Amino acid sequence: MTDTAIAKDQSEPFWTRVRAALGALRPARQERVPAYGQAAIARSIGMKPKLGIRIEDELVQGWNHAAARHVSLSLLVIEIDRFADYFTAYGRGEADRCLLSVTQAITEALPRAGDSCLRLGAASFVIVLPDMPALMARATAGKIADAMRRLAMPHKESHAGMVTLSMGLAVTNPRGGYERKFFEAAAEALKKAQRRGMGQMQGVDLRPAQERRRRAA
Repeated sequence: MTDTAIAKDQSEPFWTRVRAALGALRPARQERVPAYGQAAIARSIGMKPKLGIRIEDELVQGWNHAAARHVSLSLLVIEIDRFADYFTAYGRGEADRCLLSVTQAITEALPRAGDSCLRLGAASFVIVLPDMPALMARATAGKIADAMRRLAMPHKESHAGMVTLSMGLAVTNPRGGYERKFFEAAAEALKKAQRRGMGQMQGVDLRPAQERRRRAA
């Protein structure tokens, strides 16, 4: 799957970078990503995500950074709630503008220069946060949610009445090589958040189970 990243605090104007990134995605969608429309987006719900090279590289680099320094690694997986319905209600042009606005809101809420918002699929985002404690990662998720409330983009097909984000957070203490199940834990946390309603965040801390396994080994 094609992905892209919008990093915080780059010299090039934000909107120029976002538009270029979104434009780079479109040709690849024709071959590797379901068509950008209500039916294709609906079909993708519940499917196991296929990570693009950019996201895989970011995850591996973040994992190796945290493992080498014996610090925590946090991961946020974010999805726009009922984006297929938004696309149907407002059309492609407004859907593109929604994605641009959401990308900006997420990026501006990130706490550090160099933190990146990576696009995954039609309406999802991945944020890899090495050397970030669980409490700070939760606070970052809260800032993103606050930014979305301030944005207050109307969504007439949502019970919330505006565009909201569901978020899954996973925290681990990496050891050894990168483990794909770390991403899967964050994706499962996202699904649990979505089952609770719109605009929810669900977290999972993998560290206690890791510590028990290490003690037992």
